[in-house]
Amino acid sequence: METPSNPLLAVADIARIAGLAHDAGARCAVDNTWATPVGQQPIALGADLVMHSTTKYLGGHGDVMGGALVARADDEVFQRVRLAQTAGGAVASPFDCWLVVRGIKTLPHRVRAHTANATAVARFLEGHANVEAVHYPGLPSHSGHAIAARQMSAFGGMVSVQVRGGREASLRAKANVRVFTRATSLGGPESLVEHRASVEAPGSGTPDNLLRLSIGLEHADDLIADLDQALRA
Repeated sequence: METPSNPLLAVADIARIAGLAHDAGARCAVDNTWATPVGQQPIALGADLVMHSTTKYLGGHGDVMGGALVARADDEVFQRVRLAQTAGGAVASPFDCWLVVRGIKTLPHRVRAHTANATAVARFLEGHANVEAVHYPGLPSHSGHAIAARQMSAFGGMVSVQVRGGREASLRAKANVRVFTRATSLGGPESLVEHRASVEAPGSGTPDNLLRLSIGLEHADDLIADLDQALRA
């Protein structure tokens, strides 16, 4: 599972799903990239494997590409993973590892700042006349808020917003931002916006009016003012 999910930020109950998997003799794997180890610890909730894109929050500066797979136990399944890694040469360079270690040193502080900014932005968007829906697990109105509050210590920096007026209105808002950068990534210090349906395959199911926001470390007031003027343009 991926929780919160991309791009609608649906929340899955890790402990419950892990229990169901184990009862069936299966393993439970969680993509924890959006939550980060600071915001959510799936192994403590029963997961067997946890994945991270180190490109995102762990690196934290938009200057490295990589991934990590963490296992509860060094069992036969994980040995197969290690064999695939060795045979395929999927080993990060020393410099890339250094960049990720550098990012991890500030991760707790950055996650708290990303979360504070994202919460402020989500609350603002929820009350905006030109917004149809806001997806952020830190909002009490979110369908998965109760589960998120139970299993997450920080709700993260990702917010998705559905713009009133459909695809054209959302594309117009994206085109008019000034502080946000129009780009596909997340987890860095700068705030990014993308029209998610445009970068996914046709039929992906993502609403045509959805903008995915990676909330960065700028001042929340500047981000809110930028989104306000873009939505009103």
